[in-house]
Amino acid sequence: MKLAGRMMPIHPVVLLDEESWVLIDTGMIGNAEDIRAFVSVQEEISKLPLKAVILTHQDIDHIGGLSSFLEEEGKKRPFDVYAHEADRAVIDGEAPLLKFPADRLEAELEAWPGSLSEQYKRVLGQPSRPIVTRLMAEREILPFGGGLTVIHTPGHTPGHVSLYHQASKTLIAGDALVIHNGELLPSSPYSTVDMEQALQSVKKLQAYDIEAVVCYHGGLLRGGINKRIDKLAALV
Repeated sequence: MKLAGRMMPIHPVVLLDEESWVLIDTGMIGNAEDIRAFVSVQEEISKLPLKAVILTHQDIDHIGGLSSFLEEEGKKRPFDVYAHEADRAVIDGEAPLLKFPADRLEAELEAWPGSLSEQYKRVLGQPSRPIVTRLMAEREILPFGGGLTVIHTPGHTPGHVSLYHQASKTLIAGDALVIHNGELLPSSPYSTVDMEQALQSVKKLQAYDIEAVVCYHGGLLRGGINKRIDKLAALV
């Protein structure tokens, strides 16, 4: 992903069901093509329809690629878009991005090829209809992958959610946690709206039996995850 002129790795999650697939976060503007390319070479996924897009929160590096998926599907829109109510207005274009004021967003869009920036403005900038079709609530179990438990983890943004896949004991953390040099850390203070609230959200994760964690920034980490989270929770 390229943001503010620099490259950084990101880790959207593809969840496979028997008859469809689900995408958790869509990357930055332009990343939709990378996601489609990945899916196209996965034999077990490539012929299946996209069932849902789950957005962990409103940040542009998580929702930016959504414009491409929405425009490609057009009016038929066969997939739902899930988000938390506290971030819905931003995703639906009714409120500005918390961390990207209008002038910064415009500068970022100018750095992208015209077709991509225009697509973003057309689809997400002034949407003709609501983008979010399903609101997620605390402890709701979404019907994907045998069940995904919604954990409202505000702080990074007001409507940030993490997801717990009970069957594999995997936490999809979004930006509630990051991995840096093999260490599990709280979300960065630099990009977090309310750091105190973000640390309180880490404490909520102690209630889950976690064997692996996927962080949007950092990737996959296994081994001693609950102990690592306990250590972070002690910072509160």
